[in-house]
Amino acid sequence: MGENTKAVIGHLASAGAYTIFAFNIIICKEIANAEVVTPLALFTLRALGATILFWLFSLFIPKEKIERKDFKYILIASLLGLLIPQMTFLSAITITTTIDTSILTSLSPIMTMIIAAIFLKEPITWKKSSGVMLAFGGVLLLIFNSLSMATGGVYQTSPAGIMLMLLNSLSFALYLGVFRPLISRYHVFTFMKWMFLISLLISLPIAWHDIHSINVADLKINIVSEILYVIVFATFIAYWLIPIGQKNIRPTLVSMYSYLQPILGVIISICIGMDVLTWQKIVSVLAVFTGVALVNNSKAAKQYQGH
Repeated sequence: MGENTKAVIGHLASAGAYTIFAFNIIICKEIANAEVVTPLALFTLRALGATILFWLFSLFIPKEKIERKDFKYILIASLLGLLIPQMTFLSAITITTTIDTSILTSLSPIMTMIIAAIFLKEPITWKKSSGVMLAFGGVLLLIFNSLSMATGGVYQTSPAGIMLMLLNSLSFALYLGVFRPLISRYHVFTFMKWMFLISLLISLPIAWHDIHSINVADLKINIVSEILYVIVFATFIAYWLIPIGQKNIRPTLVSMYSYLQPILGVIISICIGMDVLTWQKIVSVLAVFTGVALVNNSKAAKQYQGH
């Protein structure tokens, strides 16, 4: 497979994952507001469903053995890539406004760029840093000029919500920026089945009371369908796509696709009449995609494609 083909696959996988995550924000907020399933219970249900699916699908690939020394790194990856970001996000969305959630999430590519430079020696060139900051500025402009982003059930963000979202962004940035070499050594299904199994074993004893306390009678069909979306799409499929992106393009580029979330939010809002198209939004979207293009054509990206 050629380097250009690998890069295209990496971009498509990352874009697909963050598109799913964009809808997941709305759905998780609805599940949280229903107050039927706690954040800890929802995470454990996600881990359970994804564990079953990844182990099932791993039966259809050649059997692969994880080296014993790598299990401790998979444990850390499980904490940074699954347990901490998902738990902090699910807990934060009930105590942060939508606009603040979007802004804090937008810090992730900047964190990933710095972490990748420290751990993977990925150079921070002027073109790369300019691209990240241009995209960050574009997404901030988009957020502040979007009527839909300012609405929601929470009218004030608590300090705890800010800390949780910062921890969320930092944790996932560490996962993207540190573990690409480890992920590259194994098939995606092999790596993810162990990550989710470890996360499940950690969370299940803690969440048992919350799961046992779920009132089945309160699980309306819309809540059940939303939980299924979270398990199948936002967990199994999205976390299958993210490692594919990590294997084929730089961590900073993977993380920059998180900017699809506010863009898609605005597009959806415009389509359903909750927002209007303005020149500021057009400029914002152009800034985001120009920033991504700059990072993709930076020296660091070219060096990686030449490996």
